[in-house]
Amino acid sequence: MTDAHDTAADSPLRTTGGAPPDDGGSSATEAPIPLLEPREGIPPVIADETALARVIAAFEAGSGPVAVDAERASGYRYGQRAYLVQLRREGAGTALIDPMACPDLSALGDALSGVEWVLHAATQDLPCLREIGMVPTRLFDTELAGRLAGFPRVGLGAMVESVLGFVLEKGHSAVDWSTRPLPEPWLRYAALDVELLVDLRDALEKELDRQGKLDWARQEFDAIASAPPPEPRKDPWRRTSGMHKVRRRRQLAVVRELWQTRDRIAQRRDVSPGKVLGDAAIVEAALAVPANVHALAALNGFGHRVGKRQLEQWQAAVDRAKGLSEAQLPQPGQPVTGPPPPRAWADKDPVAAARLSAARAGVSALAERLSMPQENLITPDTVRRVCWEPPAVVDAESVAAALTGHGARPWQVEQVTPVLVEALSAKDA
Repeated sequence: MTDAHDTAADSPLRTTGGAPPDDGGSSATEAPIPLLEPREGIPPVIADETALARVIAAFEAGSGPVAVDAERASGYRYGQRAYLVQLRREGAGTALIDPMACPDLSALGDALSGVEWVLHAATQDLPCLREIGMVPTRLFDTELAGRLAGFPRVGLGAMVESVLGFVLEKGHSAVDWSTRPLPEPWLRYAALDVELLVDLRDALEKELDRQGKLDWARQEFDAIASAPPPEPRKDPWRRTSGMHKVRRRRQLAVVRELWQTRDRIAQRRDVSPGKVLGDAAIVEAALAVPANVHALAALNGFGHRVGKRQLEQWQAAVDRAKGLSEAQLPQPGQPVTGPPPPRAWADKDPVAAARLSAARAGVSALAERLSMPQENLITPDTVRRVCWEPPAVVDAESVAAALTGHGARPWQVEQVTPVLVEALSAKDA
């Protein structure tokens, strides 16, 4: 990348030495530089309203974009709440905020309203930030920018290394961030995650502009910022790992009852559901439909470490499933809204299958020419829907309208419409 080093070179960084490489990235002869310390050191964790008020004032008075990140305790705690929020802005430095001690950060969110927030993989952090009152009106997603710019690896560490020439330590990404007090090495890691995020944003903006994709990226960022919260997932128990083995409706009911019982317990204890009972154990019990506690105890996942009282509650869930009437049993599979699975198209509608094949080939070739993943050029679901039910009259206007109706952004409509018009016309002729 050219010019990628300019912004990082503006401020001295505590590293093992030197400024970022002149070409903005590492090379065979220039090893990337480990980033060992935040430039102002590790800031204190904000854990009271007085300190939070000072941070809000400082960040409101700062300038330019604000880097934002959040750490969760996935695999340890129930849900996806934030247990640490990191911010960095020119003129304000870096702040580490404890949302357990300061659970309402809406005043901070309000102070940063209208400011561009820089996040990496924004859709992962936005739900937990929204829960504590932080909702951006403008954002820049460095992971999505990397995808649109054609980077083969778009993790934060890989991007910082390839674009800016620095190495971020990633050893604490999967730790239990609900731990209190947070160890100093974890806090250092957290602060470094936002240390160069604005620098990375500036470099990627230049690269996207060079490739003629900056407006495309801005449309994507606007769509993320304006998207409503996702609807709760229907029948989340169906996502139990290993569900493909469960085929009978009574067995499905056992999965549902065990999953819902586990979820209630996990929520009450505030622990990850997997720590209460594993998916493999749920599926094992569903396949066996044990007659009693003794039969249940013989199954994998319900062995000697499970106490009698726990076994009884799991068996009670199994018994509830066994007692359901046929009408109360869940149906296999989920209701399909939209086209059937592509593997069924050849039998259901061979002409539509041919349209889809041609469209996929055209989209794949276009994505390769534009140096970006196909799913960022246009979602596979959108392509399927247009191919399954194409416009009555296939032309640029009708296909563009169909794409827009399925949520495609203007830049996607402009790029993909000619490809789909050709594919649909060729197979309808």
